[in-house]
Amino acid sequence: MRARSYPANLPEESASAILAPMAISPDNGAPTGELLPWRVVGTYLEACNCDPICPCRTIDGRPGGRSTHGECLGALSWRVQSGHAGARDLAGSTAVMATRYHDDEPGSPWSFALYVDERAESAARDALARILLGRLGGTPERQFPWVWKPSHLLGVHAAEIEIDHSPGRGWFRAADEVTVRVRERLADQGEVTCGIPGHDRQGSEVVTESLRVRSGPLAFEFEAVCGYQASFDYASDSG
Repeated sequence: MRARSYPANLPEESASAILAPMAISPDNGAPTGELLPWRVVGTYLEACNCDPICPCRTIDGRPGGRSTHGECLGALSWRVQSGHAGARDLAGSTAVMATRYHDDEPGSPWSFALYVDERAESAARDALARILLGRLGGTPERQFPWVWKPSHLLGVHAAEIEIDHSPGRGWFRAADEVTVRVRERLADQGEVTCGIPGHDRQGSEVVTESLRVRSGPLAFEFEAVCGYQASFDYASDSG
């Protein structure tokens, strides 16, 4: 099963250009003001090609640094347990992202593709996509590197998404384009935090069984690499 992309004429260019006000509205719907305030609370799981513990993490209060191999290739996932954007209910919404950046590229810009669940109502898909792309301000402007750094948005796709964030044994997929499966929780890891879910909450470093991405120009596959599980609580600055 392949993901469906929207809008069909989405250009491949910098996210900062694409994310100009109202440049993307997947359902051609609500003005930004109708989606404020917003808040989403839920669970998070990611994996990348770094060795565990991923060197970008903060460990026992010590900030991280460069990726293991100089190029980070990964996938991220979110399951919203409760949340809203304005009057739109986002509980149960899910999203997946395929990502890539290189430490030695000027600014280390992220290239990324975002997937939102095709089975959700279009209004909820649109709102969650705009939150995760940083379109609605708030937490993403401080915690998401693809928002506060130079970046290249490769596409926003509606796809069948499956997510299981069971501690130490989670997995997720977006159609047949992104798949991650966790093997186990890493033993003896200390206090590990990650910037994307937030350094204000402790999570768990995990070892993945598999990480596979086939998303346009992003194509890679790894085994026994790092992963991270945590909760998240993101909100707009206005509420």
